[in-house]
Amino acid sequence: MADSDDQNCTLCRVMRGLAFGGMGAALGGYGAMLFGVGREEAMYYALFGALVLTALVQRKRSNRDRK
Repeated sequence: MADSDDQNCTLCRVMRGLAFGGMGAALGGYGAMLFGVGREEAMYYALFGALVLTALVQRKRSNRDRK
């Protein structure tokens, strides 16, 4: 049987992406609202924040897995 990596299974990657996407959305959306952006525009900042935080975490994990 092949070695299993419990921290890098498909379900773990999906759940990690959802968690960090939610955190990025909250930081981006509420951060934008703190600077006076309207609610409609804050949704775009939330989407961008989710994308950025998820990409940063994925990049960090892929760099760590290469070593």
